Amino acid sequence: MIPDLSLGLTSRARLVGRPRWGRRIQHNCELFETNATVVVKVLKAAQRRKWDASDDELFYAEPRFVQHLDEAFRQRLTRLYRERLPAEAVVLDLMSSWVSHLPEEVAYASVIGHGLNDKELAANPRLQRHWVQNLNQDQLLPLDDASVDATLIVAGWQYLQYPEAVAAELLRITRPGGQLIVAFSNRMFYTKAPQIWADGGDRDHLAYVTEVLIAQGWPTPTVIAETTRAAGWTGLVGAKGDPFFAVIATKPA
Repeated sequence: MIPDLSLGLTSRARLVGRPRWGRRIQHNCELFETNATVVVKVLKAAQRRKWDASDDELFYAEPRFVQHLDEAFRQRLTRLYRERLPAEAVVLDLMSSWVSHLPEEVAYASVIGHGLNDKELAANPRLQRHWVQNLNQDQLLPLDDASVDATLIVAGWQYLQYPEAVAAELLRITRPGGQLIVAFSNRMFYTKAPQIWADGGDRDHLAYVTEVLIAQGWPTPTVIAETTRAAGWTGLVGAKGDPFFAVIATKPA
């Protein structure tokens, strides 16, 4: 069942910076609306359930200043950003932490961060401003229409229980020609991942992200699925790093 999203963001999110609040989301049976956009429900109720149904904010209450993905994955991710993100772009790092993996030599107009731990976000040197919001409780993003050139989600989509509304909101805030890059590997906090992710394999994950995006009006995305070579001497003798997966969607110009 789609949750009641009629509560405004002011009761759920803490914002650092100055983006404006959007309007409220209403839901109606199998469809619900964000501004004038109809959000198509893709998942069934059972697919949204998690083994650990406790509040995500409790799980992320303590900062984790660690790398969740290995060096090989991170290098591939930074290379993708270098190839895809134009200089002077407005970038939203959604579901971020203390590091954004952006190429150090590229200057962007603005990098906005979102996550669930304020200390991690405050420690991220690439963020000009950030806010804390639980997207499993409130999916409305506090950003204006067509205000972002690129949104990045790294190892975060797998924890979304209502990805349809998030995908619709991202389409709303993305400028024509802008991009959404969803990147992930085969790692997760298993108990916090919804059933749709926890029960699936790598191919299932790519198909699932693609299906949700297309259902909300994104054009058919580009999909990347690659092995990586481990960094250091182990890679020289054939050791593999974390596999690299990405789904890249571009809003029509």
